[in-house]
Amino acid sequence: MPDIIFNGPAGRIEGRYHHNNDKDAPLALLLHPHPQHGGTMNNKVVYSLFHVFAKRGFSVLRFNFRGVGRSQGTFDRGEGELSDAASALDWMQQQNPDASHVWVAGFSFGSWIGMQLMMRRPEISSFVSVAPPANMYDFSFLAPCPASGLMVVGDKDDIVPSNAVEILAKKLQHQRDIEIDFQMIPDADHFFTDQRDDLGEIINAYLNSAIDKLPEKQVARKGRRKQSS
Repeated sequence: MPDIIFNGPAGRIEGRYHHNNDKDAPLALLLHPHPQHGGTMNNKVVYSLFHVFAKRGFSVLRFNFRGVGRSQGTFDRGEGELSDAASALDWMQQQNPDASHVWVAGFSFGSWIGMQLMMRRPEISSFVSVAPPANMYDFSFLAPCPASGLMVVGDKDDIVPSNAVEILAKKLQHQRDIEIDFQMIPDADHFFTDQRDDLGEIINAYLNSAIDKLPEKQVARKGRRKQSS
């Protein structure tokens, strides 16, 4: 799990990268919680996600948004962080030009950024959103949602109410050709303090089923569905 530094729009970005030697291995980009509330790439939920994807055969990157750890820059209310995520995806694709699929996974604030990135990058095949903050941020940009994915929340989450995530998931489920798997973990708080193993099992099971439904190889040119403002 080597430390890496790559260039971002606000300067250097610090990351941790796991490389799968299979040139067709899928990619997973992981996005951490809110930088102003202690979120870093070493968050325990993000760390758990990292290992789930790595064990499933992905090349995986997690990184610090601008202003966190050794990443340069300052917090930019989501706009700059979205640009950081795009740069991270660019870096991964440069290292893995033959990757079969691209996934994005985020926790809390990171899931909001990840869903926006998915709208702009058609090569993203699917997503995992853990405790997406549907009560705090506007997710109406998912109209339509371009890919199927998984949403997970704890029923004891006192930061992101489970019903807010369920409402978002049901709204997306009504869209044609999109499948949203909504999972609620009993007794889990926002950080899945005693249920991170359960979270990992749910995500691993979803990967096993979802990957089977994807085309054998779904590589798209780097591009954007919509230009950032």
